[in-house]
Amino acid sequence: MTLENFAQWLIDVDLLQRYGPRMLEGLLVTGKLVAISFTLGALLGLLIALARVSNNLLLQRSSALYVYCFRGSPLLAQLFLLYYGLGSFKGFWQDVGLWWFFRDAWFCTLLAFTLNTAAYQAEIFRGSLLSVSQGQHEAAKALSLKRSTTFFKVILPQSLLVAIGPLGNELILMVKASAIASLVTIYDLMGVTKLAFSRSLDFQVYLWAAVLYLLIVEIIRRVLKRVEARLGRHLP
Repeated sequence: MTLENFAQWLIDVDLLQRYGPRMLEGLLVTGKLVAISFTLGALLGLLIALARVSNNLLLQRSSALYVYCFRGSPLLAQLFLLYYGLGSFKGFWQDVGLWWFFRDAWFCTLLAFTLNTAAYQAEIFRGSLLSVSQGQHEAAKALSLKRSTTFFKVILPQSLLVAIGPLGNELILMVKASAIASLVTIYDLMGVTKLAFSRSLDFQVYLWAAVLYLLIVEIIRRVLKRVEARLGRHLP
């Protein structure tokens, strides 16, 4: 088999014309899902991390329980519990005016992804906050800086530099885990791929999907590498 024949066998032009645009649309859905849930998860995760390192015992234990539950159970189970489990209480959600949310697969998936990644990001933030030396806190106190100023101007910037690598890994894991959204009728990249395969019975569509996932991961990896290098350019 020549290289040209192999390329023709690997890429069916007719199949690409039929399903290529749909797969790109699915790719955009995947990107939107991951971007929104990761951003919301970062905000929630930072709050949980602050609760984990606080002196309040109740906050410490409740945040630790949250992290334990969401890190210790599969994301797929969490998604099914939210969409099929909570979604089964139709009457209750109608009474409280939230049925519009729990009947929609997109919102339930977004919530599941956000809650899940928040638990992982909370541990990343907690580790990065604890990595800042106590001397930084003492120096800020000696300068009579406000607690808010100390946190946002001194502690947080240093901790983010430590956290950026693990956060990048979490983002990449989320991109790959987002494929399970197709199990609750979300037409993301994998959902469109499954639909295309069911109609064409051609495995090529899965190969294309794998390439697109690899492309996303590589773009994220390169962007994070540049960001990390830029943020750490003043470090020895």
